[in-house]
Amino acid sequence: MALVPFPSASPRPPDDDDDRHIHLTDPDPFDDDSAGARMSFLEHLDELRNRLIYSVYSLVAGCAVAFIFVNRIQEKIWMPLFNQLEGTKFMFTAGFEPFMLTMKIGALAGLMLAAPLIIYQVWLFIAPGLYAQEKKYAIPFVLFCTVFFALGAAFSHLVAFPWTWKFFLSWQTQYMEFRPAIGETFGLYVKMLLGFALIFQMPTVVFFLARMGVVTAGLLARNTKYAVLVIFIVAAVISPGTDVVSQALMAGPMLALYAISILIAWIVAPRRTADAA
Repeated sequence: MALVPFPSASPRPPDDDDDRHIHLTDPDPFDDDSAGARMSFLEHLDELRNRLIYSVYSLVAGCAVAFIFVNRIQEKIWMPLFNQLEGTKFMFTAGFEPFMLTMKIGALAGLMLAAPLIIYQVWLFIAPGLYAQEKKYAIPFVLFCTVFFALGAAFSHLVAFPWTWKFFLSWQTQYMEFRPAIGETFGLYVKMLLGFALIFQMPTVVFFLARMGVVTAGLLARNTKYAVLVIFIVAAVISPGTDVVSQALMAGPMLALYAISILIAWIVAPRRTADAA
């Protein structure tokens, strides 16, 4: 009677579950592409806390610099508007309002100065979830966001708000005189300034979406009619005033930026090679 040899014990090859367990518990510390995916919820919260802290530090530093020149900044804001009032001065009804207004102007200028550093902190927060080839866009992201943020603020200060101001003044008659309150005027100024600064980020967003292949110039062009509708709805919602002029001043640049975004998407879109075609 032949004896059947007992099979020698051999290590069992890991199944799929064991393999996943090994990869999750023993990550390669040099694997940058998957580092962000392994962050726990608490680690994400801790990262968010750190970015917020550094953003606050940047804002405080920007405000410290801005308050040194706050009087000059106030003159740049108020004198062009005051010169159009033809002798009428701005009004304030609370004694502490001019002081609080100075603080707000300093804070706004500090935010403008700190914007590049705050944008960089935003990038550092989202970067761990990106692939290595996408992380190389850090410098263009910060640069584009900063440039278009400044362009939007400059457009509001030099074009949009002065036109809105002239529209208000055009309603004066021999029996009605425009006497603006300083606090309400500055509130409108801030809303328009930040609104246009955000609106001008459209080309930046389209640039990176096009580079990643999420959107194309053809897709944007084919949906222009829907984009126009959305733009006018957004302009009506975010416009600081209920008048047609404010809404048109919001919608006009957005339409121009959408056209520029189509051109940007066409320029920066990844080109297919002959082999891929």
